[in-house]
Amino acid sequence: MATATAVTPSVPVPGPRKAAPAPTVTDPVLVRRAVKAAALGNAMEWFDFGVYSYIAVTLGKVFFPSGNPTAQLLSTFGAFAAAFLVRPLGGMVFGPLGDRVGRQKVLAVTMIMMAAGTFAIGLIPSYATIGVGAPVLLLAARLVQGFSTGGEYAGASTFIAEYAPDKRRGFFGSWLEFGTLAGYIGGAGLVTLMTALLSDNDLTAWGWRIPFLIAGPMGIIGLYLRMRLEETPAFAAEVEKAESSRPKVPLREMITGQWRSLLLCVALVLVFNVTDYMLLSYMPSYLTSELKYDETHGLLVVLAVMTLMMIVQPFAGALTDRVGRRPVIAAGCAGFLLLSVPALLLIRQGSLVAVGLGMAALGLLLVCFTAAMPAALPALFPTRVRYGSLSVGFNVSVSLFGGTTPLVVTALIGATGDMMMPAYYMMAAAVIGGFAAWRMKETAGRPLPGSPPSLEAPR
Repeated sequence: MATATAVTPSVPVPGPRKAAPAPTVTDPVLVRRAVKAAALGNAMEWFDFGVYSYIAVTLGKVFFPSGNPTAQLLSTFGAFAAAFLVRPLGGMVFGPLGDRVGRQKVLAVTMIMMAAGTFAIGLIPSYATIGVGAPVLLLAARLVQGFSTGGEYAGASTFIAEYAPDKRRGFFGSWLEFGTLAGYIGGAGLVTLMTALLSDNDLTAWGWRIPFLIAGPMGIIGLYLRMRLEETPAFAAEVEKAESSRPKVPLREMITGQWRSLLLCVALVLVFNVTDYMLLSYMPSYLTSELKYDETHGLLVVLAVMTLMMIVQPFAGALTDRVGRRPVIAAGCAGFLLLSVPALLLIRQGSLVAVGLGMAALGLLLVCFTAAMPAALPALFPTRVRYGSLSVGFNVSVSLFGGTTPLVVTALIGATGDMMMPAYYMMAAAVIGGFAAWRMKETAGRPLPGSPPSLEAPR
């Protein structure tokens, strides 16, 4: 009789389990220093852009003499938009460089270039002095600014995101846009003060130069703060993983290898920047040139709205750490879709209270983006390509849609005569941004892709 023998199934012997990466413990003092240095650079950038927008009517008279105020304003916004055309080039240069040699070094270079370009505008002679050379020099200075800012926002948001602990990345990231608002308020406050104290002739003759010349000292302070920083822990770990040197990542890999994340980035930045430039850059000129609103009162309203946004900003950033980035971004998109028309109708009503309420409603909706995006955008990409991929996606979107917003909306109003175009433009952007928020992954409280968990050291 045959005996049955038990057959023991072969079980694969597991190999040594790969150890999970050790978490990074961040020093709160270093995190705050990194946030301060990044936010100051952003403040300087938007101080310049804010001043340029708020004093656009005067710049039109200085650099683009014409009997038609609308043509002057269009020419001024055209030079404003031209800087955004070279931003993708700056992103393609500074982004990959930041992934190769480090975030801190590249951010020091962008600070120098931004300060130099802004300071140079304050030195340009008027059209009455040197003729056509004046607008040419203005355009050249704007192109230097645009090229440098191509590496600024992506680098600053990456720098803060890689320093911040996972559970507080939204809060610390929100201070980057706090810097943006501080720059805008500084620019708006200075222009408002000059408008109130100087006559139109003095403002056109020499007063407009003052805000641009202030960029020199601001740039030196910002450069000092950035040079004192160490490299981010995430980048340092990436360098250590590569042992001796950072391998060069081809630009093609940053784009084709990240195409889904890039599309989401472009869509999110679109709604973020269209609404941002609409409210903070275009609305002061809209109130003055289109609605014939008193210039000083219009600037004071915008100043008050930005102050309100600054107060709310850190709390909204902390909220994104608790409830997530997606719900906050989606709420902002829904708000702009539903409330853009009522808010603009309030603004067009013309009384100070109505204008203030309409602008405040748009400003609080914008906080949904300013609080969430600095943490959400860097989390779309892995560490080894984060700076480069984010620079490309961010700057392509800003160049095509954000920086062109004042020019496009002014042209649409001129072509159609419809004063509600700003609302329709924001609603279209909200639809695109809402779709992107639906498709993106939630990243709140989680490690950045390609980076170890980041914890905050006990205080």
